[in-house]
Amino acid sequence: MKNPRSALCKTSIMASSDIFKVFGDQLLDSTINAFDNLFLQLLLKASQGKRFVCEEADRALNAMVKSVTPLPLLNKLRPYVSHSNPRVRAKAAITISKSVSKMGLEGMNEFGLVSLVQMAADF
Repeated sequence: MKNPRSALCKTSIMASSDIFKVFGDQLLDSTINAFDNLFLQLLLKASQGKRFVCEEADRALNAMVKSVTPLPLLNKLRPYVSHSNPRVRAKAAITISKSVSKMGLEGMNEFGLVSLVQMAADF
């Protein structure tokens, strides 16, 4: 995804969508920080200027939200609330919003309503 060629970048983003669909929660169990690096790159690509790369990164983020259980995903998303790039924070906020809406009230209570409100306030 770090390749400057847009077509190659878009193809790698499409591959990450497939990875989310196939592996789902197993990506969060890994001991290496590969998921964190992948997620950061997706946020960066979703917030850049090239429209077709941005749209594909948004689709990959949506595939991630659909494929990964919301509670552990929110724990992974929490550090991006305070990212230095405001566009990355905005994309993280959208992803958190979609994940929270997937949770339901029981999941929100399990995560902690106070924590959710604090995250929203930090944005």
